[in-house]
Amino acid sequence: MHFFTYKNGELYCEDVPLKEIAEAFGTPVYVYSAKTLKRHYSIFDSAFKGIPHIVCYSLKANSNLAVLTLLKTLGSGADVVSGGELKKALKAGIPPDRIVFSGVGKTEEELRLAVRKRILLINVESEGELGKLKEVSEGLRTKVNVAIRVNPDIDPKTHPYITTGLRKNKFGIPIAQAERLYSMINGHRYLCPVGISSHIGSQILEVSPFIQALKSIMELGERLKRRGLAIKYLDIGGGLGITYKDELPAHPKEYGSKICELIWGTDYTLILEPGRVIVGNSGVLLTKILYVKKMGRKTFYIVDAGMNDLIRPALYNAYHQILPVKKGNEKKIRVDVVGPICESGDFFARDRLIPNQKEGDLLSVMSAGAYGFSMSSNYNMRKRVAEVLVSGTNFYLVRKRETMEDLIKNEVIPEIVKEGKI
Repeated sequence: MHFFTYKNGELYCEDVPLKEIAEAFGTPVYVYSAKTLKRHYSIFDSAFKGIPHIVCYSLKANSNLAVLTLLKTLGSGADVVSGGELKKALKAGIPPDRIVFSGVGKTEEELRLAVRKRILLINVESEGELGKLKEVSEGLRTKVNVAIRVNPDIDPKTHPYITTGLRKNKFGIPIAQAERLYSMINGHRYLCPVGISSHIGSQILEVSPFIQALKSIMELGERLKRRGLAIKYLDIGGGLGITYKDELPAHPKEYGSKICELIWGTDYTLILEPGRVIVGNSGVLLTKILYVKKMGRKTFYIVDAGMNDLIRPALYNAYHQILPVKKGNEKKIRVDVVGPICESGDFFARDRLIPNQKEGDLLSVMSAGAYGFSMSSNYNMRKRVAEVLVSGTNFYLVRKRETMEDLIKNEVIPEIVKEGKI
């Protein structure tokens, strides 16, 4: 459930008409519902009530500081995959002992930051990374909690681009090789092997792949315990899906109930990394129709948002519901909703039945709270858009729209180029 609804023919976010936000800040603009964020986090967290667990929200889905700070006030930790995300989580006030760091390409600088900040867990994803972490911990003379991210080779039945737990994927270490790496760090002066990590993919609609993965890492955990390793944490990642169109994902309560059945009675603390399921349906991308273009039998709504603002349709052929901000003409026509980017892949919908609209009308691209702004770019020298947070009858600018100066401030022209001598 989310809090984007029609009232008297106008689309609202909570108690604010989206038209009012467009008038205040222009378009395109991302709009987030605080009430939806709070509701989704509460439902997810409560699904694991009764077992030791830590919810570490995945910053990759949406890393806006206001969103992070709101989730922090609800008790959330953070799952990060870069030094930048780690710094942002800390800036939002998330305690280091509630932060886990994953990712296949951690640099030495990033590992140093994580070790210095004494975060909860570093999820190691290769033997080379383990060697680098040894060097960093020894150089800093600082103990660090470590988990090996294992790859259980389980098919999550999702889009191939967001599958992460198969043998052919770049993520993690084959589970059959994990014990050897744990043996390498057992007894190390600074590396403390206290956890096992697994993440099998994103937008997963069924519970069974999660259960299979959890059983695999629990079996590994018991083997490691018999060898004297103090395994305390099981990090089962994120990946629970949401409804974009007609998907029927497992409810967090069902997901939590079945996970808890396995964990109940053990001495493990569960780490969960939800992202999309918390923020996906909490946000929309608000855009204006610039032109209605007809070419034979084909009609295009050319809008002011582009694939640089929301790349999911172009990248994954992902579906996002598109609603008129103001209801009026209920007659639906078949259109392509496209942006101004110079790419044929710049679209939000193709051959979609949408209520007949005119130039200047506003459209709301739904379910855009996850992997929307966080994947945006400046392609075609376009300024990244503003972000707005709504709470009840109030709304707040939580990220300013970029300016042209923002786009060029880091560029340098060498004197030899200016003088035409190159």
